[in-house]
Amino acid sequence: MRVKNYSELQHKNYKMNEIYTPEFRKIMQANCDYTSMRSNRIEEILNFAKGMEISRLGIAHCITFSHEAEVLERYFSRYFKVFTVGCKHDKVRKKDILGGDSKRIMCNPAGQADYLNDHGTELNISMGLCVGHDMIFSKQSKGLVTNLFDKDFTNNNNPAIAFSEIEREL
Repeated sequence: MRVKNYSELQHKNYKMNEIYTPEFRKIMQANCDYTSMRSNRIEEILNFAKGMEISRLGIAHCITFSHEAEVLERYFSRYFKVFTVGCKHDKVRKKDILGGDSKRIMCNPAGQADYLNDHGTELNISMGLCVGHDMIFSKQSKGLVTNLFDKDFTNNNNPAIAFSEIEREL
């Protein structure tokens, strides 16, 4: 956005001060100070969390990624108190959430967030949660949420491949 005059600049600065709370500014500063284009995503999360002085970290994962969650828990446990919770937490039945008579065990993203909230996590990592479930988890989480990777069964969990495919169609 190009600023045309001082009045417009004042309004733009006011808007930035309005939408960027002190908490958001702290997060933005930590991003500037502790992340790097030379670090992989896991290193960036580690450095960001250290910079934000996080002590309790949560991992909410799809059960498809249980092994990766265990590895990540072992890695981050060297630096933080880590709590991990799978998507089938509390074995909630479909009928308990959506009604009907199905006994199928559903994913429980609100329950995952509740578990991590109960453990006081300050930063939560979402690993491969389903579309929609990731949104519920993020909205219900009291701690900050970042995604480590997204589930995409058709592209070996690499949604960037789908972008190339749809771009060819255009």
